[in-house]
Amino acid sequence: MDLILLERVGKLGNLGDVVSVKDGYARNFLLPSGKALRANKANKAKFEADRAAIEAANAEKVAAAATDSEKLHGQSYILIRQAGESGQLFGSVSPRDIAEAASASGIAVNRNHVLLPEPIKTIGMYEIVIALHSETEATVTVNVARSQDEAEAQARGESVTEEDDGEYDALAAAEALLNAEEDDEAEAAEQEAADAAAEAEENK
Repeated sequence: MDLILLERVGKLGNLGDVVSVKDGYARNFLLPSGKALRANKANKAKFEADRAAIEAANAEKVAAAATDSEKLHGQSYILIRQAGESGQLFGSVSPRDIAEAASASGIAVNRNHVLLPEPIKTIGMYEIVIALHSETEATVTVNVARSQDEAEAQARGESVTEEDDGEYDALAAAEALLNAEEDDEAEAAEQEAADAAAEAEENK
């Protein structure tokens, strides 16, 4: 699908660029998030007519995101989770979990802002990048532990795990599978909402 970018998007392009992307990426992310318009004749004409206003609005977004990123950068969040003796979580920590922890500080963070390649499945200290805008990033520390005391020990650099006989890991794996299924259901519901939003945008 060909789109006009309304802001810089990662390695995809800059504001005003016409780019070609996969339909799913367009419908599920770029269009509903307001980062792009379909590159049809009408939208191209509208973009050029409104370009100055769009650029000014984008500059304001970048400035606001930069201010919030400064507040987030260097922050540490403790997430208490159940886990086996070896540190394997009974489930996982997802971008949504990290976004909720960061948002508790008063800065609006959603799961799409959290750059987490894959869910966290073991306790430990993790440095996570949060991109509130494609032009600004903040790095935060996520301390995943079984208790507040363990979190404090991990923050001091102490090890809080030990080897086990595999029983806990087996239970954790089963719990992780159940958690993944629940996440899939949530993702499916979100995708349906995104598709509906994209369809409404397309029908405007």
